[in-house]
Amino acid sequence: MANNQISIAKPIIGDEEINAVIDVMKSGMIAQGPKVKEFEEKFAEYVGAKYGVATNSGTAALHVAMLSAGLKPGDEVITTPFTFVATGNSVLYTGAKPVFVDIDPKTYTLDPSKIEEAITENTKAILPVQLFGQSADMKPICDIAKDNDLIVIEDAAQAHGAKYNGDEKVGSIGDMGCFSFYPTKNMTTSEGGMITTDNEELAKKSRIYRAHGSSVKYKHDVIGYNFRMTDIGAAIGLEQLKKIDSFNEKRINNAKYLTEGLKDLKGITTPFVREGSKHVFHQYTIRVSAQKRDEWVEFFNENGIGNGIHYPIPLYEQPLYEKLGYKQDLPVTKEIASTVISIPVHPSLTTQDLDTIIKVVREGSQKFE
Repeated sequence: MANNQISIAKPIIGDEEINAVIDVMKSGMIAQGPKVKEFEEKFAEYVGAKYGVATNSGTAALHVAMLSAGLKPGDEVITTPFTFVATGNSVLYTGAKPVFVDIDPKTYTLDPSKIEEAITENTKAILPVQLFGQSADMKPICDIAKDNDLIVIEDAAQAHGAKYNGDEKVGSIGDMGCFSFYPTKNMTTSEGGMITTDNEELAKKSRIYRAHGSSVKYKHDVIGYNFRMTDIGAAIGLEQLKKIDSFNEKRINNAKYLTEGLKDLKGITTPFVREGSKHVFHQYTIRVSAQKRDEWVEFFNENGIGNGIHYPIPLYEQPLYEKLGYKQDLPVTKEIASTVISIPVHPSLTTQDLDTIIKVVREGSQKFE
């Protein structure tokens, strides 16, 4: 492996975040407190939603959203199999069943044209994933949901600040949005998550489920969980929120630079950006020949280019899901999962880093195709 590897992800933590954490530590209020409340309000405002409910992870945000939507055993949720396992697992946690439909071959997000045929009398929700920093095609998804009295829960874990159809920010389009603040995401709280919604009742239920099923101290109405964010995490998040737009612009500019440098290369497909939408490039994901992908990974590693495969195995082929009887064959998902590789796009990259990445990819194109 080459020295001085260009990493696939790199969280940016400045003095502002460090000092904010020190202030919280000195205050003595280090669990959920005033900083969490402030972060909830400011993040909801940023997204364009009325309410924010902070959690201790993006997975917890999804789990709580499913509970707040009233999902129970026997219910079904239509979603994508081309995502991190937390998307499907959050449905399983409630006893409900994820129903996987195929994806759009350009955006890799849920294909609206495949949704209606998957709806049954047990369908209660649609769970699109705003993948790699780009929104799914939300208008037809929301129209289908409205026609069939279904709730829409956005998995926006990878798309802080992304926009759909002009100025609609993800997390404000469906009934609920769920974000992750894991260190590799576009902004971080170290670990953490957030639910955004305009629905006061859903926000109220979410607060109850994230705090042991309690709305009043020591009075527990339902089975809940300890999914609370800390003021330490919220203090980091408040500082990161001030920087997220600049982080995203750097990602977008890096992506444009890469795409310009890689255009027209044989055997390489660069990311598609839907017209009228803002893609914030949590990942910059190219496609290569399925037969050569392992060689590409080895080549990147040898040349110091961090990389990742997001995601190599569709959820319905994961051992857990196969045991549960989920074996399917969705052709677009299968093809995309076998050909994607993500390469660095994060805000810490220098122009020299980007030129190095382009040089290595161009060499690989000549070598493998």
